[in-house]
Amino acid sequence: MAVRHHLVFRPPPAVWRVLEDPRRYAEWVVGTRESAPAVDTWPEVGSALAYTVRLGRHDLHGRTWVRRYEPPHVLELEADSGPLGTARIALEIRRWGRNTLVIMEEHPLRGLGGRMHNVVLDAAQQLRHRGMLARLARLVEELTPEEPPEAERRPPPRPRA
Repeated sequence: MAVRHHLVFRPPPAVWRVLEDPRRYAEWVVGTRESAPAVDTWPEVGSALAYTVRLGRHDLHGRTWVRRYEPPHVLELEADSGPLGTARIALEIRRWGRNTLVIMEEHPLRGLGGRMHNVVLDAAQQLRHRGMLARLARLVEELTPEEPPEAERRPPPRPRA
C-alpha cells in the first residue's frame, strides 16, 4: 500500500473546493488527460467521473467512483481502469494550523494491479503520489489567495484616553 502526505499552504475548505470539482482532477492527477462527471452529482457517494489516461499512443478510459464522502475530512474513491483493475484511493484532509495536511493512501483491489501488487509497484506509486500531491497543492494555492495571519486581520487596538 502506498501512503504519502503533503502540506498545502491553504485551509481545508480551499482543498475541498478543488476535490469537489470533477473537471479539476485532470489538472492534478498524474497521467490523466481529461476528466468529467459521468454518473450522478460528483462527489456524492455512488457518483463517478470519467477520465482518460494516455499510455504511449493509446488512450485508456476509466471511471472513478465515490465510495465515501465525509466533508471536510474524508474522500474515498475507487478507480476502475478496465483491464488494469481497480484501486482504492483515500484522501484524508486535516487542518494543520492555518494550512492543510493531505494524506493519500492507495492500494489495488481487483484485476491485474491486484495480482501484480508488490513493493516495486508501491515505490512507483510513491513517486506518482508525490507528483499528484504537489500538483494538488500548487492548484489549490493558485486558486485561493493567501489569507493574512490572524494578527493582521484584527483591527488595531484603540488608543487609551
